[in-house]
Amino acid sequence: MIEQVVSVDMPVYEKIIIHKNRLAPKDYTGKEKRLSLVTGTHGDELDGQYVCYEVIRRINEHPEKLKGIVDVYPALNPLGIDTGYRGIPMFDLDMNRVFPGDNNGAMAEYVAAGVINDIIGSDLCLDIHSSNTFIKEAPQVRLNEECAEKLLPYAKMLNADFIWIYSSITVLEATLAYSLNNMSVPTLVIEMGVGMRITNSYCKQLIEGIFNLLIEMGIWEDNKPFVKEPIISTEGEVSFFHASESGIFVAAIENLGIVKKGEHIGDLLEPISGTILQMIESPFDGIIFTLRENPVVYKGALLARIIHDAR
Repeated sequence: MIEQVVSVDMPVYEKIIIHKNRLAPKDYTGKEKRLSLVTGTHGDELDGQYVCYEVIRRINEHPEKLKGIVDVYPALNPLGIDTGYRGIPMFDLDMNRVFPGDNNGAMAEYVAAGVINDIIGSDLCLDIHSSNTFIKEAPQVRLNEECAEKLLPYAKMLNADFIWIYSSITVLEATLAYSLNNMSVPTLVIEMGVGMRITNSYCKQLIEGIFNLLIEMGIWEDNKPFVKEPIISTEGEVSFFHASESGIFVAAIENLGIVKKGEHIGDLLEPISGTILQMIESPFDGIIFTLRENPVVYKGALLARIIHDAR
């Protein structure tokens, strides 16, 4: 059932409306476990749109297998989705920097508060993101170290390539995930793909993980799919590569994934002089999970991230 979560009046008789699709079993009692699936916080992140579609399609195809509640919120930033703009158009505001919001606040704060209030009560929330238009990310789950003990068992079920446990020092407290975790709603952040694109293989990988999680939670009744065993890493086990100068970055690998020590990752070029400004090689055996997608770079821009495989 498609429901209105929150609505805000706009100029010229228009409205911003946030919807969700509640999927519930036919013999609904109100005591079922509930998973919230949230995406579309940034208007240039589109992988979540396909994930939402496919999760809803599969559940509707076999409604008899649904034993709990799945709430799907496909567009927390509908204006951004409509225009392909990362933030909220006209306001130049990042939707993921206004949570938990304020019922008496400005438009974005009011919407954020309405979303939070609606998600509260979920047994688990998945906050799905893509990367921006500059870099591509492999499917990954990101956890704040303060919540890792509670969230790690769920993260392992999601068929991600790896789980990145990051320091609480780097946490942005105005994000949806931080706010919900702080309100006792376990929330996982999933990152994958590249902005303004849908990476089908990554979406399908995550969808299998979502149904595996639903089965484990008792929300979906089916045979468990095969899921990957993820690498689990902290920030200290990740190498970052930034551009030493401005130039053109040309990748030497076709796909994200396993790399060997010394493997050539890519070059930063100076077109006018025909020289290589910077050559990137893997410092160890691991997985390259971030790679520059837009070739034009400025000094200091992120080119790649590689995680050490200690398994």
